[in-house]
Amino acid sequence: MSNHRLSRKRRYIAWGVTGAAVVAGAGIAAQTSMAATTWPAQKTYTGRAFDTCTAPSLSAMKAWKGGLYGAAAVYVGGKNRGCSQPNLTASWVKSVSSFGWKLIPIYVGAQPSCQTGTNPEKLTASTAASLGTKDGADAVAKASALGMKAGSAIYLDMEPYDITNKSCNDAVLTYVRSFTKTLRAKTYRAGFYGFSSSSAKAVATATNKTDLPGNLWYALWDKQNTTTTDWPWGKTQYTGHSRGHQYMVNSKETRGGYTLTVDRDAWDAPVAITG
Repeated sequence: MSNHRLSRKRRYIAWGVTGAAVVAGAGIAAQTSMAATTWPAQKTYTGRAFDTCTAPSLSAMKAWKGGLYGAAAVYVGGKNRGCSQPNLTASWVKSVSSFGWKLIPIYVGAQPSCQTGTNPEKLTASTAASLGTKDGADAVAKASALGMKAGSAIYLDMEPYDITNKSCNDAVLTYVRSFTKTLRAKTYRAGFYGFSSSSAKAVATATNKTDLPGNLWYALWDKQNTTTTDWPWGKTQYTGHSRGHQYMVNSKETRGGYTLTVDRDAWDAPVAITG
């Protein structure tokens, strides 16, 4: 997600240093805890998606519909959200949904203390659980206010950090589990955006899968429009429409007379329920 929280240069440095039918099961044991509740049917989108820092204007979204992309990721909240969102309102969500767009909600929550750079909200071992609960509740409130209904997926954004720092990594996983449990308690599906070399890897390779998100959106900038052939982990993980892949960043594209700089995503996972 280019320039959305960290500058492109800083994100490359950080990356280099760090080296779904959900109820039916998404290749992760944590999802089974959802079965006790009657959940709205998952809305799945499969195809190309884009994400950009600020939600585009209605005119741009209308002009771009019917081209390469069928879904757009939008930043619904979080203290570490990097851009203002003058266009992102409940009316905007209703309108772009009527155009046929599927929406992917992203929430930029607390970032780890071992991460490079400064952030308005950082988590520590002592605050991870409480921050996860608070941010999870805020994510649901923000998405709901935009007209994204119960059953929608919300993707927690975690930027690169040193996952070999055990205490830091443990705190991150505590935060993620708390965030996920809060979403599920409010009948929202939990997703996670992170880097294949660090934050996504931490979730995908965690020994204890309990209460980790059931949908994984991995950043691997290999320019491959796929969620399968370059999947970095076990082939049985996050199956059943539970994967997204950010495969290209900073792509300047013009469609219908409107130019946007976007990151490209291959998508096969739940999106927001609107309308």
